[in-house]
Amino acid sequence: MSALDMTGRQEDAPRGESGFMRGFGVFAESLLTGVWIALAALPLLTLPAAFAAGTAHLRRVLAHEVSTWREFTADLRAAARRGWLVGVAGWGAAWLLYADLVVVRAGLPGGSFAGTVGVLTMLGLLAAGLRAAVHWRPGASWRALLRDAARRTVRDPAGSLLLICGLAVVPVSAWFAAPLAAPALGVVAAAALAVERRHPAR
Repeated sequence: MSALDMTGRQEDAPRGESGFMRGFGVFAESLLTGVWIALAALPLLTLPAAFAAGTAHLRRVLAHEVSTWREFTADLRAAARRGWLVGVAGWGAAWLLYADLVVVRAGLPGGSFAGTVGVLTMLGLLAAGLRAAVHWRPGASWRALLRDAARRTVRDPAGSLLLICGLAVVPVSAWFAAPLAAPALGVVAAAALAVERRHPAR
């Protein structure tokens, strides 16, 4: 396990132990971050900002920087200044998808095709939203972030599929036990961070 010297600098430790403990620590931090995201997203419109603050927290943890609830809430406030508009747009898209599915259930001509397109579009928007949240920084434009994220969503279908599968973990966890949905959000945030770190390498 990595040790700290008297100056607070991290010293190297045996690779096996260090790697295991570091990985376990990041996983545990992801679960805690999920709880923070769930609490911050209770107003619903703050969900994009909550994910942005959560991924920023995990990014600092991976960089061995100090990151606490205080830094998380500061990022949340900054991201929510414009991020709530993204939340409004997201819930508007969800409502349109619901209306689309009502048409499908009604058996109207072309309903199945419209429903398929609606579901795929919504999944793409969710993946793009997660990608945008990963790249958020204080002062960043959500519009620019979403535009760039939409391009990466299309150009990196494998990464987008990974994100969608990660999102599926949340309702599945809630089905097993509702409280598990909160830490699962942190796993999704960590997955989004991993996918976006993987993308530039490609």
